[in-house]
Amino acid sequence: MDNYTLIIAEKPDAAEKIALALDNTEMPRKLSEKGVPYYVAKRHGKEIVVVPALGHMYTIAAERKGRNHYPVFSFKWVPRYITDRKATGIRSWLQTITTLAKKAETFVDACDFDVEGCVIGYCILKYACGAKEHESKRMKFSTLTRQELEKAYAEPLPQLDFGLTEAGLARHEIDWLYGINLSRALTIATRKRSKRYVTLSTGRVQGPTLRFLVAREEAIRSFVPIPYWKIRAQIETDGRVFEARYVKERFENKKEAETIANSCEDKRGEIEEIALREFKHPPPFPFDLGTLQSEAYNLFSFLPGRTLNLAQQLYLDALISYPRTDSQKLPSTIDYASILKNLGKAKEYYDLTSELLLKKTLKPNEGYKEDLAHPAIYPTGNLPGRTLESSKRKVWDLVVRRFLAVFGEPTTKQNMKVYVKINGLRFYVSGRRILTQGWMRYYEPYVKIDEVLLPPTRKGQIVNVKETHLEEVFKEPPSRYNPSSLLKDMEEVGIGTKATRASIIQTLYERRYIEGKKITVTNLGFEVFDVLEKHCPQVVSTALTRKLEEKMDRIRENKEKRQNALTDVIGMLQPSLAAFKEDEEAIGEQLNDALERSKLEERIIGTCPVCKIGKLVVNYSRKTGKRFVGCTSYFKGLCKTCFPLPQRGTVRSTGKNCHRCGWPTTKVYMKRHQWILCFNPECPSKTGNEKS
Repeated sequence: MDNYTLIIAEKPDAAEKIALALDNTEMPRKLSEKGVPYYVAKRHGKEIVVVPALGHMYTIAAERKGRNHYPVFSFKWVPRYITDRKATGIRSWLQTITTLAKKAETFVDACDFDVEGCVIGYCILKYACGAKEHESKRMKFSTLTRQELEKAYAEPLPQLDFGLTEAGLARHEIDWLYGINLSRALTIATRKRSKRYVTLSTGRVQGPTLRFLVAREEAIRSFVPIPYWKIRAQIETDGRVFEARYVKERFENKKEAETIANSCEDKRGEIEEIALREFKHPPPFPFDLGTLQSEAYNLFSFLPGRTLNLAQQLYLDALISYPRTDSQKLPSTIDYASILKNLGKAKEYYDLTSELLLKKTLKPNEGYKEDLAHPAIYPTGNLPGRTLESSKRKVWDLVVRRFLAVFGEPTTKQNMKVYVKINGLRFYVSGRRILTQGWMRYYEPYVKIDEVLLPPTRKGQIVNVKETHLEEVFKEPPSRYNPSSLLKDMEEVGIGTKATRASIIQTLYERRYIEGKKITVTNLGFEVFDVLEKHCPQVVSTALTRKLEEKMDRIRENKEKRQNALTDVIGMLQPSLAAFKEDEEAIGEQLNDALERSKLEERIIGTCPVCKIGKLVVNYSRKTGKRFVGCTSYFKGLCKTCFPLPQRGTVRSTGKNCHRCGWPTTKVYMKRHQWILCFNPECPSKTGNEKS
C-alpha cells in the first residue's frame, strides 16, 4: 500500500466518521500498528488512509532543563511525551503517523477548523510527517455528517490557514511564557520558605480572571446595607386579594413613608386607569458556545467545562455541529427542512417540526456575532443510534429545541397595569399574560411562561383595601459570580477564548484560589492576587490581556508577525521577573503563611459544641493513619471530644449547623454522591446523617 492520500484527523472518533463517509462501500478497513488505529478507505479507485491524532501531540518545552530557575525565554516545540510522563503512548502514536506519512502521496489536514485544530494539524504535518505543512490541503467542515465530509474532501482548501495557525502558535507560546515564568516564580519563592513543593500558578488569562473575582469579593465585603422603605396595599376584588404598590417605589425617609401608609388605612380604593401594553418577544438566537454553557448552567447546573465536554461528544457522534464557535448565525447552505424532517422522526419532536414545515419559508432569527471558522451550534438531524447518557441527552435536547425555536414566530405578551386611587394616592397592580406562544412552544420546557392574571376590572370600580404596610428593604450587595456569569464577563471583556475560558475557571478552583458555586475568593486567592498586583501588575491587567488578544487577531490577519509579539511579551516580563527575584524571600513568606492558613481553614468544621471554646478539626491518627474529627482544646487538656469520619471521599465544612440539633455539620463528597453529616450521637434525626 503506497501513493495514497493521508488524512490527519483530530481524534479517533472523527477519523472513523471521515473514513466511513469517504469509503464508497461505507466499510473502510480498520487497521492497527503499535496499538494505534487507522482506517483505509477506497474512493473512486484510490486509497485514502485516515489516521487520528490524540488532540495536542506537541507542546512547548524550555531549552534548558530543570524547574528550579526563571526567567525562561528560550523554548522549542517537542512531542508531548517529553514533558508529560502520563503521555508515554504519544511516542508510538507519532511513530505510526511517521511510518504512514513515508508512503503517502497527498496530505490532507482534517483536524477541527479552529485555532487549536490548526495548531494540532500543523505540528503533526511539520514534525511527524516530514515538513509537509506547506504541501497539505485542508478539509473544512462543521459537522461529521456524510454529506458535509464528502463535500469537504471533494472541495478542500488548497493549503492550511497559516494566519490562523500562526495566531494559534503565538497564543500557545505567549501563554507558555507567562505561565512558566510566573508560576515558577510563585512556586520557587514558596518552596524556599517552606522547604516543601507546592504548586501555585497564574497566567495571562488566569490573572485578570482572578482580578474580576477579587474586585467583586472586596465590593461584597465592604458593602454597607442601607435600608429604604416601600409602601404596599392589599386590595380585594372579586374575592381575590392582590398586592398593590405605591407609585413611588422607594422612600429613604421612614416617617414620610409611614405618614402615607397610615393615611390609606381603612379606606376604599377606586380603579382610576387601566393601562394595557402589547409587545412582541422575538425568538432567541441560535447557540454559540458561551450561551449554550450559560443556558446549561442555569437549567441543569452543568459547569461550563462539563457542557463543552458533552457538546464535543455530541459533535463526535455527528448529532450536532462543531461546538467551539462564537457565531450566532446559521449557514444558509444547510437544508433546514431536511433537518426538521429527520428530527420529526423522534415522537417528542414530531408535532413541533410538522408545524414548522408548514411555514412558507424557514428563516432563523440570528444574532450579530459571527465566527469565520464555524456557524452557530445546530443539530445535524441525525438521531442517536443508542440511548444517550442522561447529561448528553439534556444538552442534545436543549440544542434541538433551541434550533426549533429560532424558526418560530415572536411571542406576543400583554402587560397590564391597573392604577388604584386610595385617599387621593396612587397605587398600581401589575399583571401579564401570553397572548400567543409563538417560539416559546418550541422551547418548552426550557422557557418559563410566567403569567400573573388579573380578574376583569373596569374604570371607576370600587375595591376594598384590606391593609397597608411598610416593607423595609436593604440595598443588596453585588451578587457573587457563578461559573456561568464569570464566563460571560470574560467573553464580554475579551479575555481568553471560547475553548479556554472554562478551563481557566476550573484551574482557579483546583488551585484553591476560589470555592463554591457562588464563587468566593479564598484567603490564598487574595494573597496570590496581592503578590501579583504588587510585583507583576501586568499579569492581572485586563487591558493588557485584551491588547494581546487583539495582537493575536492581527497575526491571524497577517498584519503582524508572530516573532514581534513574542519579543514584546519578553520585554514586558523581564523587568517584572527581576523585581520578583529581589523580593523573593518576602513573597515566599507571604504565600507560605497564606497556604498554612488555607490548609487549616479547610480542616476546621466549626466550634466544638461540647466545650464551646475549641474548634472541631479534621485530624489523622499517628498510629492508624485514619482520619477523625477532634477538638483543638484536647491539646490544652480541656476537651476530649472526637468523632469518627468516613475514610473515603473529601470532607468539607458546610458552614452551617444541623437544623435538628444545632451542631456543626460536614459535607462528604464521594464521586457523584455527597452526604451531610451531623456528629451529634443524640441528634433527633437519630441516624446522624442525611443524604443531600
